[in-house]
Amino acid sequence: MFRAARVDANQKEIVKALRDNGCTVQHLHSIGKGCPDLLVGYSHNGNPYNLLMEVKDSGGKLTPEQIIWHAGWRGQVAVVTTPEEAIKAVLEYFK
Repeated sequence: MFRAARVDANQKEIVKALRDNGCTVQHLHSIGKGCPDLLVGYSHNGNPYNLLMEVKDSGGKLTPEQIIWHAGWRGQVAVVTTPEEAIKAVLEYFK
């Protein structure tokens, strides 16, 4: 049975902040199976980077499927609750 993906209320403002700061954003929330909500692309010094983001409302916790997905993922993924956390997550990869 297919269940419609729930979009956290803060996702729209997080996506806007990322785009306003030069990122490209692809929504992934409809994939399900623990996959993060967003694929974020950013270029720094001419080098392209990708970062997966799981958006949670304040106090939100990962679902059991998300915990399994995150534990098995070998790439970069961040859990964010605010636009500021999302921008910080992108910028931390350039330190």
